[in-house]
Amino acid sequence: MESKKPLGSVHKDDDVVSSAEGQIDVTTAYQRLPETLRDLSDQEIKDLNSKLVRKVDLIVLPTIGILYILNYVDRQNLAAAKLQGIMEDLNMTTEQFATAVSILFMGYLPFQIPSNLIITKVSRPGMYICLAVAIWGCISASTAAVKSYGQLLAVRAILGAAEAVFFPGAIYYLSAWYTKMELGKRIAGLYIAQQVGNAFGGLFAAAVMQLDGARNIAGWQWLFIIEGSATVGVGVICACVMPEFPHNSRILSQTERDLAVWRIESEAGAAEGTDNESALRGFAQALTDPKLLLLIFCNMLSQTQGSIANYFPTLIASLGFSDTISLLLTAPPYILAGMVYYAIMFYSDRKNKVYPLILMCIAISIVMYIIPMTTVNVGARYFSMMILPFASVGPQLLLYKTINLHLARPVSKRAAASALVNAIGGTSNIWASYLYYAGPHFYAAFGTLMGSAVLFAITITTYRWLVLRENKRLDSGDRDEVSKVIKGGVTEEMVQLNWRYEMY
Repeated sequence: MESKKPLGSVHKDDDVVSSAEGQIDVTTAYQRLPETLRDLSDQEIKDLNSKLVRKVDLIVLPTIGILYILNYVDRQNLAAAKLQGIMEDLNMTTEQFATAVSILFMGYLPFQIPSNLIITKVSRPGMYICLAVAIWGCISASTAAVKSYGQLLAVRAILGAAEAVFFPGAIYYLSAWYTKMELGKRIAGLYIAQQVGNAFGGLFAAAVMQLDGARNIAGWQWLFIIEGSATVGVGVICACVMPEFPHNSRILSQTERDLAVWRIESEAGAAEGTDNESALRGFAQALTDPKLLLLIFCNMLSQTQGSIANYFPTLIASLGFSDTISLLLTAPPYILAGMVYYAIMFYSDRKNKVYPLILMCIAISIVMYIIPMTTVNVGARYFSMMILPFASVGPQLLLYKTINLHLARPVSKRAAASALVNAIGGTSNIWASYLYYAGPHFYAAFGTLMGSAVLFAITITTYRWLVLRENKRLDSGDRDEVSKVIKGGVTEEMVQLNWRYEMY
């Protein structure tokens, strides 16, 4: 008789099992099948699961994606405003502009951790996230009223605090809805929305430039007014659409709610909707996990590379194009990045791989950093600009997938881990903003990014060695060895489910 596999399990000799997305095997080692599902046949549960995934995809993903587009448009519009005269109007130096860019992260980073601990305890996470969206929209629109460099710094710092709710909260929120075989492509969808935001932001900024001087309002002021107002309106609408957690979602029937919770818990044990672990205890557990510390450092190095997004219009303008053409030329690299993100995460989900994909992105990015430092050829330099958005930022998708699957329990630890990785890792955006000077070669910037890429490769390889060692201890069956893994964050229930660190 053919043996049955637990939900989401992967044989070592069958790395494509995850391609059957939405397919579950109800005859598993995990025996907590909800009462509402016990009278259904295997095929009925599989059909219900496929219907559930489609429903969540149609409601959750578009809502989160739209909000993330607005998040990045609002965050990156200062880079576009630089080409529209904000530096001249506020009498800013290049160094002061860099401070205005980086000050956002002074508010953004520290507020992520408490926000993600809060979101595990609120019953309406969608409302919580959308309220933050409306608030940051108001703050972004108010940037149009600033009259001095000091006022700009104040508004940017407050904007960062309001935006801190969204990204780590969205990653945690998605991990509560999707299994490990589904999560990768959904995170890719989030990052694709980011790239749409980047691309649309440049195109929209180019269009808004035509309003410069209308009603005696500068083009950069129109940019903040229009984008901020749109964000408020969309945030209010999405608050009415975005569902709660699976266990209390009003868009699902009771049977669908039970299935939504069960399929997540079948991978790493009970917790979703039932975990009473305190937020502070989960935070403490996250801090004492050496795996998390390595992932934080990896993300810090990865976000150092991703800092090019904060200065991308400037990098394109260094090729010698006009301001309008430079803004238009920022769109193609981001569109390409969105497509590559999906391809990377589709492959990652299908093959259950992460580590080789991270190394591939790192290798490509190193070559692309060398090109602008060694040539002034416009074609070669723009080619590197086409590739860098996906090569430098791509590993971040894979890191967030790793965090939510390798640090699954308790849920408070998972939420704290997501916030810690993004918050501490994001500190690189503060100092990296001061690297982008002395164009067209930008030696300081690209040299630092290349060094970060090499160190990233070394660190993620160390992480791989660590989790493979943990898997060997689990495979040994020796109680003393297994207890060492449990001390490292794996629960007893996960051991009983034959859980392993996968993808590396």
